[in-house]
Amino acid sequence: MKTTTFCLFLIFGFLGLAFISEGQSQNQPNIILLLGDDHGWDETGYNGHPYLKTPVLDELAKTGVRMNRFYSASPVCSPTRGSILTGRHPNRYGTFTPGFSIRPEEISIAQLLQSQGYATAHFGKWHVGPVKASSPTNPGALGFDEWLSHDNFFEMNPALSRNGADPEIFEGESSEILVREAKKFIKQSIAGGKPFFVVIWYGSPHEPYSGLEEDLGLYEDLPDTFATKTVRLTSNETGSPVERLQRDVLQERFAEITAMDRSIGELRGFLKEENLRSNTLFWYFGDNGTPREANATVPFREEKGSIYEGGIRVPSVLEWPNKIDESLILDVNMNSSDVFPTICDILEIPLPNRPIDGISLLPWLEGASTPRPRTMKFWNGRPQNPQTAATYIDPKLQEGTSPLVKLMNGKATRDFRNYIQTEIIPSDFLGARAIIDNQYKLVIQEDDEGRPVLELFDLSVDQSESKNIVKDYPELAQNLQEELRIWQQSVLESLIGKDYKK
Repeated sequence: MKTTTFCLFLIFGFLGLAFISEGQSQNQPNIILLLGDDHGWDETGYNGHPYLKTPVLDELAKTGVRMNRFYSASPVCSPTRGSILTGRHPNRYGTFTPGFSIRPEEISIAQLLQSQGYATAHFGKWHVGPVKASSPTNPGALGFDEWLSHDNFFEMNPALSRNGADPEIFEGESSEILVREAKKFIKQSIAGGKPFFVVIWYGSPHEPYSGLEEDLGLYEDLPDTFATKTVRLTSNETGSPVERLQRDVLQERFAEITAMDRSIGELRGFLKEENLRSNTLFWYFGDNGTPREANATVPFREEKGSIYEGGIRVPSVLEWPNKIDESLILDVNMNSSDVFPTICDILEIPLPNRPIDGISLLPWLEGASTPRPRTMKFWNGRPQNPQTAATYIDPKLQEGTSPLVKLMNGKATRDFRNYIQTEIIPSDFLGARAIIDNQYKLVIQEDDEGRPVLELFDLSVDQSESKNIVKDYPELAQNLQEELRIWQQSVLESLIGKDYKK
């Protein structure tokens, strides 16, 4: 009898723990954000790619939320990462382009979730500052309890820093390594009775490319049409530029995407096994458009680095079974700056008292069919006189430590910078910029003589941005231009530090 009672106690105790891990608190879902590095909009099976195999992302798009008009806040990686962390356009804090760090005074979503009792962790590419312990912009300083991270991108057998320590080599396929480490952290968080916030920023599919034999074998028969073009990228052997046939490059790139897709499936399967999937918000998207060497099937204009659609349209899929019990296909405009306010809205956390460029997407996740109430704005800005400007952070603290293949000035790592700006001058408003409402997109760039060139596109019928209709709608173009200029003024006021003043 005692044995039977004890066994029943164990059984019901185990079931109770399982129930807690599944439900924890309906107001505190677990959250996992996954980010592909240079993964363009068309590079998924569900978006119609003719060769790529992405069965997990395809399944998420079929059963979860498929965001057809999702944008990265920037056409390059570091700024987009800053937008995810802060909900703010990266020019507000000087993260203009890769190699520019975030500023320590920024408020990150990890810090807010940490204050709500979440266990927080970052895995993979950081790229908004060094990951070493002394850096004031490492993941720990931005709210992550633990991190296994790299200053920049990485390939097979990556060198990663654990909680700011000297980097160590992890043998294997990098996407699999990150998921393996994330699973350990999740188990630890659940054992401690905490909801978790896990950020996985993959090193894939950023060049230089490499892949497992099993994944490379899937793409041995790419069309001969890809073998007529030579592209330039980094050599895995020398770290310097090399020219190769695009077909060979795509074989390796597609292998990386397939491996990343498989790791996403492994993590999703783990959540199901641990009774965590129902109450976990699971969100994947890319950080910018397809890079030039891989641009073979992009249906949009241009590629990474450009504010045309090819540089900023990215794949995005999400699932959260407890909240979203049927599949959704969303055609409303969304972007990476929306992550921060969306999570805050879900958890009923007040937004910080400073300009937030994103909006909450919760209404659309709950079934709203209304258009986006605010325009989206993009801007490839730049600092004033970086050769003479004072730095925002001690350059020693901005030196990277984690090695990577690609050399820059002979150095196999990356350092960061962020410049102090104290005034706003007319030239600060320059740089490629765009504003998108629910139908039209205005693009402004300067010509060789510094004169603004305006292009207006109707994205509802011209997603390839092939027909400039600015002469047909001069009043609309003027209104959008004025709105964009007002927003730029706000961004520049943030840049000179007004948001940080008490």
